[in-house]
Amino acid sequence: MSDPGNSTANAVGADRSLGQLVASATAEMSALVHDEIALAKAELRQDVKRGAIGGAAIIIAGVFALFSLPVLSFAAAYGIHNLGLGLAWSFLIVGVAFLLLAGLLALLAVAKFKKVKPPEKSIASAKQTAAVLQGVKPHTRPAEVKVTV
Repeated sequence: MSDPGNSTANAVGADRSLGQLVASATAEMSALVHDEIALAKAELRQDVKRGAIGGAAIIIAGVFALFSLPVLSFAAAYGIHNLGLGLAWSFLIVGVAFLLLAGLLALLAVAKFKKVKPPEKSIASAKQTAAVLQGVKPHTRPAEVKVTV
């Protein structure tokens, strides 16, 4: 039987529960950090996808704008022959059509770029975690008494 007043038995029980508490807190902090990293990765992956679509739209708009020059020349040569239109009208019709298409793709790119945002959920979660951890006060240990002879 152990004596309830025995301080060594109580100290061993307190050390064990303290160790369990530290292990539990460490595991929970590790899980929290891993979850926050996973959340940040998911948000960034979504924003990278939006940025890639916007970038592709800008590249396609540039290609169409670049290809409009030879097409305008081609349309002018055969437009006069087939439709009987003047040279200026042939240039104008084809040029305006390709520039409108390039403009629409540029607007799509701008709309996709505007949807790219910082990882707001991860930032809020990290701020909340930091606020909780700042409120925690460490357990004060009693000062050791030194006996001098």
